[in-house]
Amino acid sequence: MTDQTQFIRPERASDIPAVEALQAAAFGPGAYTRAAFRVREQADHDPGLSFVVEHDGALIASVWLTPVRVGADRGTLLGPLVVQPEYKSMGFGRALMHHCLAAAKHAGCPFVVLVGDAPYYGQFGFVPLSIQRVQMPGPVDPARLLVAELEPGVAARLQGMVVGDAEGRPR
Repeated sequence: MTDQTQFIRPERASDIPAVEALQAAAFGPGAYTRAAFRVREQADHDPGLSFVVEHDGALIASVWLTPVRVGADRGTLLGPLVVQPEYKSMGFGRALMHHCLAAAKHAGCPFVVLVGDAPYYGQFGFVPLSIQRVQMPGPVDPARLLVAELEPGVAARLQGMVVGDAEGRPR
């Protein structure tokens, strides 16, 4: 298999229409009712921590990281991660995950939260969060609210609502 990382690059403003079309095709109109979408309505995703995969001149995959706060702690929300159906199970999503988590850690982000499948995201270090301590602005299956600690021990102090942080990047 070809090294999938060679296709990863930072998202550009000119990519947004293609990224949004890819997201709409993957998640449909129901995406707008999801708790993670509600967080993304509060703050724009961080273009410095959002990446795309370009293959044969076409955008085939994308991942967004959006600045968030949980109580006093700043971090990021991962998602959506999306890969065109014909390119799934070829390593593009996995490569994007490794790339964006490394970039978030390099940027000083202490944690990344997401709503997703624990069996898939567990391979990247994501573990369930306690919904008694951390909530999303809408219904979420407790088994799908996950966190990756980029700073050891940070998950234990997280408490409150996940909200978009329009002030900027995690510190």
